[in-house]
Amino acid sequence: MYEERNLALEFVRVTEAAAIASAEWIGRGDKNAADQAAVDEMRSRFNQIHFKAEVVIGEGTKDEAPMLYTGEIVGKGADLEYDIAVDPLECTDSVAYGRYNAISVIVTGKKGSLFHAPDTYMEKIAVGPAGKDVIDLDAPTVDTIQKVAKAQGKDVREVTIIVLDRPRHTQLIEEIRQAGARVRLITDGDVAGGIAPCVVDSGVDLLMGIGASTEAVLASSAIKIFGGELLCRFKPKDKQAEEHIRKAGISDLSRIYRSSDLVKSDENTFTATGIIDGPLLSGVQFNKHTIVTHSLVMRGASKTIRYITTHHHYQP
Repeated sequence: MYEERNLALEFVRVTEAAAIASAEWIGRGDKNAADQAAVDEMRSRFNQIHFKAEVVIGEGTKDEAPMLYTGEIVGKGADLEYDIAVDPLECTDSVAYGRYNAISVIVTGKKGSLFHAPDTYMEKIAVGPAGKDVIDLDAPTVDTIQKVAKAQGKDVREVTIIVLDRPRHTQLIEEIRQAGARVRLITDGDVAGGIAPCVVDSGVDLLMGIGASTEAVLASSAIKIFGGELLCRFKPKDKQAEEHIRKAGISDLSRIYRSSDLVKSDENTFTATGIIDGPLLSGVQFNKHTIVTHSLVMRGASKTIRYITTHHHYQP
């Protein structure tokens, strides 16, 4: 059996390779090429690692994606021991158009421990350790902000909430501003956005709004290790999305999930490498003879959190 504490460090080589490959496409206007470059590198690197896992969150169904599809088995080990959730390139548009915030991310857990989230929308609140016991998904926005501010020993005017820049969040953004707090808008990327409130120097205190359900699982792995909390609930945008959720075996759409519901085991890992600067990690830097990457490697069992800066030899 390949030890999980070694796996987390093996995976950083995978996310580094995927990040570098996709970073070659920054600002070139081709999100499909950027995503494919990351997928190809990640899938190829998995084949070099002595483990075996089933992809429970990936690039889509087998019909939609030739590699890293949901249900695919990856690794060269003998025994199927892990669930794995991946996003080789979170924020394809950010890379294509040179915007803020993009990462490559891998999450693992014991077999059966990661929530098999149907790919749809969820409403979410994410917060760091100080505020984890005071958030409520159904509370008025102003109450949430005031309680988190108090828990963190801050004035409300010092609180910053990260929100996806979408028309659906117009009212939420107005409520945050009326409460006296700051809004930081992001075009994409609520994995990094959800984790950022757990990072002391990120400048972010909360994530609020509606985002992807698969990203909730990915973020929860890191949030659990940091000691923060994420609350979420399915928010289908139409009847078709609602039916998609019910076909996945989920009948109670009113249920509120916590990070521990999405990642059920403490024997989980979270590995990410920055592609473009964001609230969680700096992006890939291309220098004359080196490529510099910035990664986060976390292990649930030991609660270890490693920030790794790697200098890769580069021959243009």
